[in-house]
Amino acid sequence: MASSESMMPSGCKIFTTMPDILFIPEFVFGELVWTLVASTKVEPANPQGWVTFVSLFCFLITTLWFFIFITGINQNSIWPSLDVGYHSFSVFFYLSAAVLLANVTIGKQGLDKVYQLDIAAVVMAFIVTLLYWILSAHRWKSS
Repeated sequence: MASSESMMPSGCKIFTTMPDILFIPEFVFGELVWTLVASTKVEPANPQGWVTFVSLFCFLITTLWFFIFITGINQNSIWPSLDVGYHSFSVFFYLSAAVLLANVTIGKQGLDKVYQLDIAAVVMAFIVTLLYWILSAHRWKSS
């Protein structure tokens, strides 16, 4: 149990340990995904609505997760498993959203500003997927 507790950082350690420092890029790139999607014309509505839901949901839960880590509530033996589960869930959600957004974007090929925003959102969605996967894989390997 001591190894599980020691691997879960808390307080300011999350700003200095790898891969926990990836919380910050998860925030930044996750926010960029929903900002970019929200700034374009939502057509078709369903895939972009899903991307918006996934990015906002993961952003809010990651924010909550971040505060749990900062306050040190995560110093229990169940938290490594919860962390792996949450980040795996987020990888699945973000990957589905990124693939759907990429598919919609391919259908809009052009050089207008909306297309460029959609391309940026697709790139950011895949980056966030990778960041969540790195955290999930690291926790799973460590637990």
